[in-house]
Amino acid sequence: MKRVTVLDELAAAAVERAQDLRGSIDLGNLYQEALLFEKRDFAGALSAPGLSVISEIKRASPSAGFIREADPAEWGARYESKGARCLSVLTEPERFEGSLEDLDAARNNITVPVLRKDFTVDEAQILETGTRADAVLLIAALFDAASLARYVSLAVEVGLTPLVEIHDEAEADLALESGARVVGVNNRDLRDFTVDLGTFARLAPRLAGATLVAESGVKSPKDARRLRDAGADAVLVGEAAMRDPALVAKFSGMP
Repeated sequence: MKRVTVLDELAAAAVERAQDLRGSIDLGNLYQEALLFEKRDFAGALSAPGLSVISEIKRASPSAGFIREADPAEWGARYESKGARCLSVLTEPERFEGSLEDLDAARNNITVPVLRKDFTVDEAQILETGTRADAVLLIAALFDAASLARYVSLAVEVGLTPLVEIHDEAEADLALESGARVVGVNNRDLRDFTVDLGTFARLAPRLAGATLVAESGVKSPKDARRLRDAGADAVLVGEAAMRDPALVAKFSGMP
């Protein structure tokens, strides 16, 4: 029998939220709203010279438990002032204690592009994201090849940058086949939450041509330098930045 992982549980909860969303809104209207919502250039921000930092607002996570309380508008402005080129906001409500209201509050108080960080499992959620964010997270492990390509295409169609997250060689190939131009390599295995910074260095050579984001486990300038040297265009810093926002300035623009 297949062991149920935390990722499986998060995805199942996301399916329920997606069903509620579909039952409460007209998807045609949501699509039009997504098209009309003016986006900021997430991919462009990550391609600027030097290491880009995507700093993250999250109150809790399955691996860390409760991290700290945070006012998203205040934290977004703080991160931007320290040089973050993009912001990531957790909207998953149960294990990460996030919300769409957090996303809105943060984005409305800053000028940098914002990624909605959640467990997207339905096209309706991409459209919803397209009405209030600039980029959407797509976790490759949750899709087959055809579905991932369809979700990437829909995201681009409504002006979002899809950040396709991978953790192994098969998912790396899947990301490239989907047409993703921005790929996040998660050093944390979402099945058991172990972290290995070597994951990025192992997978980066397979992803030539994509803008590469190193995710998870970045806790010091030494870690950031290691990932930059391995080919990272950007690092996504979550728990470490929530505990010490000064890290953002130490990483930002690293040559």
